[in-house]
Amino acid sequence: MPSPKKPFRLNVGFIIHEEIGRHHDFPFEFDKIILGDDFELRNFEGIVNIGRTPQGLVLQADFSAVTTLDCVRCLTTFDCGLKWSFTELYAFDKRSETESELILPEDAHIELGELVREFALLEVPISPICKPDCQGLCIECGQNLNEKDCGHRPEENDSPFAKLKDLL
Repeated sequence: MPSPKKPFRLNVGFIIHEEIGRHHDFPFEFDKIILGDDFELRNFEGIVNIGRTPQGLVLQADFSAVTTLDCVRCLTTFDCGLKWSFTELYAFDKRSETESELILPEDAHIELGELVREFALLEVPISPICKPDCQGLCIECGQNLNEKDCGHRPEENDSPFAKLKDLL
């Protein structure tokens, strides 16, 4: 059972001594969790499967959660669902080490918190939009056009190339 202070710290010592091919599941479920100092997730669920290989322990993780984001068009906050998964190898020694350079610690406790955070952040959209048909804000008065129409219309373009638009 993970500690409340370190919920992603797992004792995998018992898997090291099992035969190759054996695996064990570690389920996770939190109503609310903060990863790092600033990344809050709600309805967090996931499962981590750790299996024994000749080179080390292979970790396969699948997670889902909800976070709050600001829409880049209308600036309102909204809930955004995230789903992510990853696979990593915790090698027994330097010879089996992969690109991620994860080595199994001597105490056989692995800390997944930073990995979970990094992969979750990769799923956050760069330009989050609250809904596909979000109309954004009026450039004249700042009214949220999803709530009501303010009546302002874009001005005609004074560019010398504006007439080319009519040819299309």
